[in-house]
Amino acid sequence: MIFFIKLSWRNIFRNKRRTIIACIAIGISLASLIVWDAISIGMKNSLLKSVTSSFLGEAQIHNKDFRDTQETEKTINKLGKIVSDLKKEEKVDRFTFRTISFSMITSPSEVNSIILFGIKPETEKYLSKIDDSIKEGNFFKGNNERDIVIGAKLAEILEVSIGDRVVVTVSQAKNGELSQEMFRISGIYKFNIKEMDTGMAFIRLGKAQKILGLGNNIHEIAIKFKNLKFSTQNNISFWKKYSKYDNEAVSWSTLLPQLKNIFDFIGYSFIIFGIIFLTVVAFGIINTLFMSLYERIFEFGVLRAVGTRPSGIRKLIICEAGSLAVFSIILGTILGFIITIIITKTGIDYRGLEIAGATMQELLYPVMQIRQYIIYPIVIFLFTLLIGIYPAIFASKMSISNALRKSL
Repeated sequence: MIFFIKLSWRNIFRNKRRTIIACIAIGISLASLIVWDAISIGMKNSLLKSVTSSFLGEAQIHNKDFRDTQETEKTINKLGKIVSDLKKEEKVDRFTFRTISFSMITSPSEVNSIILFGIKPETEKYLSKIDDSIKEGNFFKGNNERDIVIGAKLAEILEVSIGDRVVVTVSQAKNGELSQEMFRISGIYKFNIKEMDTGMAFIRLGKAQKILGLGNNIHEIAIKFKNLKFSTQNNISFWKKYSKYDNEAVSWSTLLPQLKNIFDFIGYSFIIFGIIFLTVVAFGIINTLFMSLYERIFEFGVLRAVGTRPSGIRKLIICEAGSLAVFSIILGTILGFIITIIITKTGIDYRGLEIAGATMQELLYPVMQIRQYIIYPIVIFLFTLLIGIYPAIFASKMSISNALRKSL
């Protein structure tokens, strides 16, 4: 076998130009697989980070009926027990309380429907980026319970600015009576997400509980894990533990299923691109080996005439395919590494692009993983050997007399 390997290395470089062109084509295919995989992971991470860190959180706890009905009285049961357990939970990094209600907001000029959130500013800043997105005013500085923070688009609709007064109308829990309160706009944020900039407003949690008649109850606990991967693991005990007492604990994938579908689509698109790249590899290998084979038909005829077995011919051709793969893998791996490093330094600017309701807010950076430089080269090598079987069988079945005539 060592003899065939040495001979194959000599053979593939007998026509250097053809071999280099084939290796470049195969190497680019391998580099494309590596780079596209790194970009896919980076895109998933960027989208997930944009969604979970903007406001959603990595997980949430509600009354089991609240997400379906959005009824104000459907608050979290046994809140004290839940909070006590969350404080001891090793997987949880931060959490914050929220109330949620459909409301009407009125200015001297306009009226608009919104979702009114009651939040705790001191803990909310760890779960969302509202405070980082303030373009005018501030994020609940001081202790004024009549401060309200609204989106930039909503401010345009209402024709209001910092310091202007607005009236918020809500329906109280249990009795359904309408409650109105006047607030002063203390901050205007801009997420570049239409739904958030147009249809959401924030007030202090205590004030929200008061006007909704909730007492000390809340509708939602937003959670941030110490490791984002916990939010994607459906088999951990966290979900069952906090889905007791007629409550439910759900991850971002349940709260935003369309984003999970996007992730699945990215996976499928990678498979399609992989098939395309492997097809390029297959044609490159077959073309190179067959051109080399036809140029050396007389040589194969001589080899067969002096007693070389068909299996020996097959081994030689497959070794040539393997040698071609090794050279291509070295080239493709280096090229893929260099391109990925460059993009990692510069990033890809998709900021502002909206996908499944999520807006990219940061530069996209590819994620390099060791497996990319192990699995894909191995796949290319094995695939090359597999493709090499066809020309190997063709050469081994060649007629000796016909092959020897090719010298004439």
